[in-house]
Amino acid sequence: MRRFDFVTLKLFISVADEGRLTAAAEREHLALAAVSKRISDLEALVGTTLLYRRPRGVELTPAGQAFLHHARRILDNIERLHAELSEYGEGVRGHVRIHSNTSAIIAFLPQDLSAFSRLYPEIKIDLQERVSNEIIAAVRDGLTDIGIFAGHVAAPDLQQLSYRHDRLVLMTPLDHPLAERESIAFNEALAFDFIGLQQDTSLQSLLNEQANVAGKALRMRIQVRSFDAICRMIHHGMGVGVLPEQTIYRDLGDLQLKSIPLSDSWAQRELVIGMRRYATLPVTARHLVDHLIHKQDDH
Repeated sequence: MRRFDFVTLKLFISVADEGRLTAAAEREHLALAAVSKRISDLEALVGTTLLYRRPRGVELTPAGQAFLHHARRILDNIERLHAELSEYGEGVRGHVRIHSNTSAIIAFLPQDLSAFSRLYPEIKIDLQERVSNEIIAAVRDGLTDIGIFAGHVAAPDLQQLSYRHDRLVLMTPLDHPLAERESIAFNEALAFDFIGLQQDTSLQSLLNEQANVAGKALRMRIQVRSFDAICRMIHHGMGVGVLPEQTIYRDLGDLQLKSIPLSDSWAQRELVIGMRRYATLPVTARHLVDHLIHKQDDH
């Protein structure tokens, strides 16, 4: 077991993530033959098969699943060691990985990360936009240090801290029958066609769930990939939509839209910061979490 090397561990993780040796070779900038040999040598070293070879790729065996779990932990520990030692250099340096949903990226993270970068210019931030379920899985699997996602999405195995709150609003064209309302219950809008996000987003799942609770169907006319696109579709009379209030672009002032707060209790949403355990985060990630929580207190 002492013959394991970090390159092979990282390569095995890439193979597991990509599901194909050729894709892993490209990702790690290695020749396919070198990848194949390293994996074969690894299997010989551990004395068992780690991958099922299929015509269209590879799949992990049960032993491969166990090996992947430990490989991720080993590399995470190495990164954590590097981050810990960096404190003894000239200031805190390193990088922190963060996955976030669209709401936080649009409404809160630009200003929060900008302020963080001014405080810690030597810390590089790797930010990726994902839907909440993907974020939770990435945190759980060690693919990201922290995640920011909707608080109503179940993540019982993660430590969570409150980040921000936002309110859901119904967006309509100015000439829509509901546009005169100052507030509205979600079920009152279900008689109209909706413009929404793709089905795999936490917001869309929440709206589908609440429509079911109301005993009505959510009449999805068009599904797009951004809040901007939803607003533009609504502006042109294609339907109504539900958006987090603080994600509505200020530069959409040319659009003829009305924002109506939803009166439902679930429309007050919480965004949370999720991590496996705060105490085991790299120092860089702990600094970022502390900063984000502090910025919440400032608001």
